Amino acid sequence: MSVKRIVVGTDGSDNSFAALRWAIDEALVRDAAVEVVYSWEFPPIIDPLGVSILPSADEMNASADRLLKEVMRKVDQKNAKVTARVVRGAPASALLGAAKEADLLVIGRRGHGGFVGLLLGSVAQQVVHHAPCPVVLVPA
Repeated sequence: MSVKRIVVGTDGSDNSFAALRWAIDEALVRDAAVEVVYSWEFPPIIDPLGVSILPSADEMNASADRLLKEVMRKVDQKNAKVTARVVRGAPASALLGAAKEADLLVIGRRGHGGFVGLLLGSVAQQVVHHAPCPVVLVPA
């Protein structure tokens, strides 16, 4: 299988850092490019008083961009071809959209042990079942 573009999702968690490191190592082996995707969406808040307490979309995007830049500063890119972008939307939707042009999709998996460790998170479930390319779930 020829892999030239790897998409990896991040949310700043230890699991997503493990996935990002794995994707970078794999990209170096395969001479592939890595696209890091961080998504955001407005939280589901009900405001009974009708007073908006949510930040604007521009503020949310700027905050997400700052977080993504911090993630990218913390990971050793090892001279890999890495780009990063912020996407507005639910994580699974954002990753599935980015995966349309990818050869491989990489995400971190929750680090639970025992019986709970047999279960996947909701994002992983959606991505594994609907991705248009192979998916790698990386443990923390």
